[in-house]
Amino acid sequence: MMHTFKRALLAGIGAAVITKEKAEASLRDFVAQGRVNAADARLLARQLAKDGKREFAAVRAEAGKQALSLAKQADAIAKERIAALEKRIAAMEKQQAKPAAKKTRRPKAKGA
Repeated sequence: MMHTFKRALLAGIGAAVITKEKAEASLRDFVAQGRVNAADARLLARQLAKDGKREFAAVRAEAGKQALSLAKQADAIAKERIAALEKRIAAMEKQQAKPAAKKTRRPKAKGA
């Protein structure tokens, strides 16, 4: 489960890097086309990076909460299973501890 979680997180980081590169490329194009000046492009790039970091932190926090919730749920299920197994073992031990019912012997018939 942790491997899957790690891969999903890394995929998200990879997507963020690609998005950053595309944003920078788009800003360079805007500057080259004269749509925006270089100073505004730098300001916009900083703002995008800041927003991205904030969003990443929020997603990371939510992922941490979800992982903790799943761990607690798995722990509760494991505790229930352990309690059920302990109950079964106690019942089996109790049954084994009972003395075996004594067999009554019939007297042998004379002359047989």
